[in-house]
Amino acid sequence: MKDTGGGTKKRPGRKSKWDEVRTRLPEIEGWLKKGLTEAQVCKNLGVAVSTFNDYKKRYPELMNAIKRGKQTIITEIENALIKRALGYEYEEVKTYIKREGDKEIKHIEKIQKHMPADVGACAILLKNKAPDEYTDNKALLNLKKEELALRKMIEEAKNW
Repeated sequence: MKDTGGGTKKRPGRKSKWDEVRTRLPEIEGWLKKGLTEAQVCKNLGVAVSTFNDYKKRYPELMNAIKRGKQTIITEIENALIKRALGYEYEEVKTYIKREGDKEIKHIEKIQKHMPADVGACAILLKNKAPDEYTDNKALLNLKKEELALRKMIEEAKNW
């Protein structure tokens, strides 16, 4: 170890990249909004996944940027799932070229279509948005609620 003159010894190793990562928080948030994984973000930043995980634990501003970035994509996915669960109308456009003699005529055909509601998407939404009402295993749900209540009682007794 190297003596820095003040009586303290500095550990050898690489210089932290946190200062650079901190300046790129808006960029990180943007990448996550676009759907990049944390591993892809690490590659873009040039830091190891383990280092990134360490930064997440040590720097709340990084965790906040990650949460904001991921929330956008989660909301978009939820909205798409809701749309699929309920069904929707859409327009299908077909473009083709038709020959009439020595002329080529471009034709555009627009067709209104209906995507029916998807039972699987309905089930996913109901199980996640209203688990008390729509669960496959009510007994397990009740046990978990009882366990949570018991844990709260134990914690309160410790603090008493």
